[in-house]
Amino acid sequence: MNKRILVTGGAGFVGSNICARLLEQGHHVVCMDNFSTGAEQNVAALLDNARFSLLRQDITQAIAVDVDQIYNLACPASPIHYQADPIGTLKTNVVGALNILELSRQRNIPVLQASTSEVYGDPHVHPQSESYWGNVNPIGPRACYDEGKRSAETLFFDYRRQFGLPVKVARIFNTYGPRMHPSDGRVVANFVVQALSGRDLTIYGDGTQTRSFCYVDDLVAGLIAMMNSGPEVTGPLNLGNPEEFTIRELADIVLELTNSSSRIVHQPLPTDDPRQRLPDIAKARRLLGWAPTIRLREGLVRTIAYFETVVAKQSLVTAYVSDPSVPR
Repeated sequence: MNKRILVTGGAGFVGSNICARLLEQGHHVVCMDNFSTGAEQNVAALLDNARFSLLRQDITQAIAVDVDQIYNLACPASPIHYQADPIGTLKTNVVGALNILELSRQRNIPVLQASTSEVYGDPHVHPQSESYWGNVNPIGPRACYDEGKRSAETLFFDYRRQFGLPVKVARIFNTYGPRMHPSDGRVVANFVVQALSGRDLTIYGDGTQTRSFCYVDDLVAGLIAMMNSGPEVTGPLNLGNPEEFTIRELADIVLELTNSSSRIVHQPLPTDDPRQRLPDIAKARRLLGWAPTIRLREGLVRTIAYFETVVAKQSLVTAYVSDPSVPR
């Protein structure tokens, strides 16, 4: 049955991909975003769809919409963005979660919280399973995001215990793909844009730290499967790709696939940057029948093709600004 679905942060990278997929499935989508980090071009192609509506609003304001489901993805997700306004980030996570949960309570509808692998901090357990409570610095520069997401998880499960709300919590690991912002600071976007622009690829630290990279189509499929699972599936559930790569390996693959002559340079490792990050997805496999299907090289080829268009547009704009005679 087609539903009316609210996606907060719907103009962001993951949110806009969810909006597009839900529309393909025949649902009505209300995309809510304050456009602090979301991009209008991410949803521009959806505006002509009669089943899509755009609500410009901050999640820290009271929300009143008539919907059947809620995906809560409203929060800056890259360090350069969430650290730019740490108090705002914490308010988005905590006050925003309260507003979303109150809407869910009023309408008694399912609500899915997009949490993060950052709740595990710099983990002492590898790979990370949902039973691990994490190793997070509560007063560090990343705490506004890490502890904000942890607090949101607390609120979601307290609302379930106190009011019986149908909540679901997904812990999202590193995700990449089309609609990423070219300067959002996340490693895949950084490397691809640097390689395509002929600039040095910047590795923070020695490059031996590890991550797992999930293509956005796989993640969206997991989030939708979780939302549509039975009420007994509350999470938290890890959603990510259980293949581990060092940052140096990622850089080498990007250089190969872009045929770039860019060099690799090293910068100091940021404070509290995790040394290892790898999801145990056994629960998602068992409860959702979900696992990623797109391997890193295949996903990077698609992502590079997207960024080739983005970088070409940026180059044209730069050329036009310096020389108005350049054709647009």
